[in-house]
Amino acid sequence: MKKELLIIDGYNMIGSWPELVKLKDKDEMEDARDLLLHELANYQQYEGMDIRVVFDAQLVPGIQKTYKKYHLSVVFTKEGETADSYIERMIGEENLLITQVTVATSDLAEQWLVFQRGALRKSANELYNDLKRAKKAIDADAKDYRFQNYRRNSPWNHHQLDTLEKLRDDLTKEK
Repeated sequence: MKKELLIIDGYNMIGSWPELVKLKDKDEMEDARDLLLHELANYQQYEGMDIRVVFDAQLVPGIQKTYKKYHLSVVFTKEGETADSYIERMIGEENLLITQVTVATSDLAEQWLVFQRGALRKSANELYNDLKRAKKAIDADAKDYRFQNYRRNSPWNHHQLDTLEKLRDDLTKEK
């Protein structure tokens, strides 16, 4: 089975996802980036894939760096380098026989280039919908986990079960 790598154009997601657009419109770009990373970290853990989030240096000039946050790889491109050019370079380096690269961007020109290089693509909206589905699945799994110690499909509560147990014990003692 191939290792999956999802490369995400970070500012493209911030400009497309409703919660992040609100933060961006209030000039809270750092909060938008952090919320994006937080949401993607949960998604990464649930899906079991590597995620690399790429941000253009144009909005944060002169800070080229790569670091880990919430177990995600976060990349700020060097000054003058766009996220698109970084992503194109990464597709060439990472899209190998053992790795399937998927790029999340709504930039149509970038999507065509992704296809030409043999990688897969997801639009910002598709990734957002996948993320919402994963959140629902995580919630359902958590709910199932909380209830796994309860009796399955039992219409009785604990008090009623205790009373029934007592009655059963009394009946068996009488014989």
